[in-house]
Amino acid sequence: MNGNKATICIWFDKDAKEAAEFYAATFPDSSVDSVHHAPADFPGGKKGQVLTVQFTVCGIPCLGLNGGPIFPHTEAFSIQVHTDTQAETDRLWNAIVGNGGQESACGWCKDKWGINWQITPRALTDAVGSSDQAAAQRAFEAMMTMKKIDIAAIEAAVEGSAG
Repeated sequence: MNGNKATICIWFDKDAKEAAEFYAATFPDSSVDSVHHAPADFPGGKKGQVLTVQFTVCGIPCLGLNGGPIFPHTEAFSIQVHTDTQAETDRLWNAIVGNGGQESACGWCKDKWGINWQITPRALTDAVGSSDQAAAQRAFEAMMTMKKIDIAAIEAAVEGSAG
């Protein structure tokens, strides 16, 4: 195990290695760190199958567990990734959605394994957290109409020039 005190364990049906490889190829500061095979048969699996995968997503240590289909993912758990530009927002969003995922609202999308992601531009976070309550409200209302976040539209809303 890594030297961190906490690791996020993400339950997968059977594709933890494939998901970890996708995350490592898609997100900055991400890697597949180790793959562990089952030393014996287990409920829903056989000796030698991939059981766990240690990986890192955006610097966060994770453990993917191939535990079978008993516990499906929900929107109650998501991974939020902050972006600095529209190009970065577009790249991450399109990678997730274009790889069998699906769009949701307000910067949320789901990957093909059912993991929920929030691709969140810092411009949105700054706008909604602004001390200018009217600007924050306009940014929030603009966000509520979006799937993938459009930074220019958020900035226009903050300025009060959104149509």
